[in-house]
Amino acid sequence: MELGVDISEESLEKLILFKDIMLEWNKRINLTTITEEKEIIIKHFLDSATCLCTGYIKSGMSIIDVGSGAGFPGIPVKILKSGIKMTLLDSLNKRIIYLSEAVKALKLENTSAVHARAEEAGNSKTHRELYDIVLSRAVASMNVLCEYCLPFAKVGGFFLCQKGPDIRKEIGEAEKSIKIMGGAIKEIKQYKLPQSDIKHNIIVIEKISATPTKYPRKPGKPSASPII
Repeated sequence: MELGVDISEESLEKLILFKDIMLEWNKRINLTTITEEKEIIIKHFLDSATCLCTGYIKSGMSIIDVGSGAGFPGIPVKILKSGIKMTLLDSLNKRIIYLSEAVKALKLENTSAVHARAEEAGNSKTHRELYDIVLSRAVASMNVLCEYCLPFAKVGGFFLCQKGPDIRKEIGEAEKSIKIMGGAIKEIKQYKLPQSDIKHNIIVIEKISATPTKYPRKPGKPSASPII
């Protein structure tokens, strides 16, 4: 793979099967507007694979994909790095049914799909501050994403925040939220997706102290009243 991620024959077969499963389910529920094969490979699979390029994801780690949606980046990351434990979190039950069926069909071990809002799961004893790595490719602004995601990371863990090319303004607006949630930006990695002119960033945020117990706030509050 051009990004430097090793891919086995088995992993390639599973990615192809996952593409087929996603497109079949996409006829029934709204999962993605990207349906052309090359576009799926570049914008979904390769973009997800950049999380592995950071070097932070290692075998044996417990990882959660917050707002997993169609399964990105969580399912491709799990396929390419089978030795991790993956939790796919989404607030819409019909997407959880799809994700569960995909996990079963792909025979992904140590992978579960959880139906919950991030604000609720982030306050739950079964999820709060228990993960080595938090992933999210959600479309929310970074200050909102940090309130959603950092409560899941254990102290010493990392939130890999996937964003587009223009991040300076978002990072500035998220500084207060990152600090309040117990995080600190460790580094920013930029990737050019192969066979395209698309450039994406991953902001690596380290969890340096515990998130205060009043965060995340009640469902809807982080997006309605972002920390600024």
